[in-house]
Amino acid sequence: MNDLVLLFPNLSATPHQITSPAETTYNCIAWAAGDDKNWWWPDTMGEYEWPPSASREETIKAFIEAFESIGYSECADAEFEKAFLKVAIYADSAGKPTHAARQLKNGQWTSKCGDLEDIEHTLDAFEGSNYGSPVVFLKRSD
Repeated sequence: MNDLVLLFPNLSATPHQITSPAETTYNCIAWAAGDDKNWWWPDTMGEYEWPPSASREETIKAFIEAFESIGYSECADAEFEKAFLKVAIYADSAGKPTHAARQLKNGQWTSKCGDLEDIEHTLDAFEGSNYGSPVVFLKRSD
């Protein structure tokens, strides 16, 4: 059993595939934003990349602001729409953002799992883990 399945048990019951080796340069938020050169997080010390127009706080609102700064806007759901790129923001049971995933052109989702691998997966692959569940969806023209 690999590290991903140990951390995210639902992966064993959902289709997924590793698409890149482990990497510490970027995280899930950056990956969802299309950046594989920086680690994105709204830390108050400013150590990590974060859009200047977004609040530096760990709130859903701040994460929405971050994605709005690169052209995304909130949308109703995760349904695949050919002309759009979509992002899902996950939160834990307390409403704290934990993860983000980006929808691929085949309708599946892609995530960077901390400093582990990037994977292609279904949207529900992380449910039941410390990532919580998707709580907000955003989209922008492709």
